[in-house]
Amino acid sequence: MASSSMHQLSFARHPLLPRTCRLQPRPRFSSVRFPSFSVRASSAVAVELDTGTQKDPTLDGEIFSCPICYEPLIRRGPSGLNLEAVYRSGFKCKKCNKSYSSKNNFLDLTLTAGLRDYVEVKPARTELFRSPVVSFLYERGWRQNFNQSGFPGQDEEFKMAQEYFKPAEGGLLVDVSCGSGLFSRKFAKSGTYSGVIPLDYSENMLRQCYDFIKQDDAVLKANLALVRADVSRLPFSSCSVDAVHAGAALHCWPSPSNAIAEITRVLRSGGVFVGTTFLRYTPSTPWIILPFRQRTAQNYSYLTAEEIEDLCTSCGLTNYTRKIQQSFIMFSAQKP
Repeated sequence: MASSSMHQLSFARHPLLPRTCRLQPRPRFSSVRFPSFSVRASSAVAVELDTGTQKDPTLDGEIFSCPICYEPLIRRGPSGLNLEAVYRSGFKCKKCNKSYSSKNNFLDLTLTAGLRDYVEVKPARTELFRSPVVSFLYERGWRQNFNQSGFPGQDEEFKMAQEYFKPAEGGLLVDVSCGSGLFSRKFAKSGTYSGVIPLDYSENMLRQCYDFIKQDDAVLKANLALVRADVSRLPFSSCSVDAVHAGAALHCWPSPSNAIAEITRVLRSGGVFVGTTFLRYTPSTPWIILPFRQRTAQNYSYLTAEEIEDLCTSCGLTNYTRKIQQSFIMFSAQKP
């Protein structure tokens, strides 16, 4: 829930540049209060502003789209990609007439947003991370245990991801399955991107993410908005995102193939997808523990390095590359 002090903050409308599906270099934004926003919109839409607010003639698009029909949403409220502006805005799809709103400081863009009589239950591995206990513990010991499987630590992971994301500098980055926002905050503070969208299906992870964000003034002032969405139904138009990050996430997705296909859809030409996950096994995995790995894989989507590459290439991504350390893999692929 937004604090009362947040509602008193002043903010500037942030113009969106015209759409294009070609990745272009973009200057870094300066660290001032609610800096200018230059994320390219997927397509032109009408934007409705609060009564008494003059319409910004340079604002010709909305970055968020309806998860049902992928039509860009109409916004009523202040423009811009920051927590204050998104929280104070309402969104509606002109085509299917479905409305979306922010609550608890995140914008709910799931298919079930606003439903009263239907509650969708996901697989156990998805529901686990919707737990408030797991959300609280994720950065307080849970994530650190990944180092035992070869994860190099959050600082090194971030540096590695930044190297892969160099072609996307200055663009819009979406951190899917962001969890408590461990890497979302790093991407936002880096000043490398025009906007960062931490996105997760878990309401409690997003609440925890906001709790961390409000402790860091630099992140709180960044071009950043929290979004609840399904990675298999991303609320963005095709060719509208420059970079997608998925940290320690692929093995938790109910359908990795559907998710990677969606990521490919929303990426611009030249856009970059970077992910990390646990491998089911590697050539160095002792044969004696292979049966246990296979059994664990029945509950999670632990894939081999070859299967991940096959998935990316079958979804149309190119320039696949990877780094492996024990059971850890960081992979990168690019949309042609």
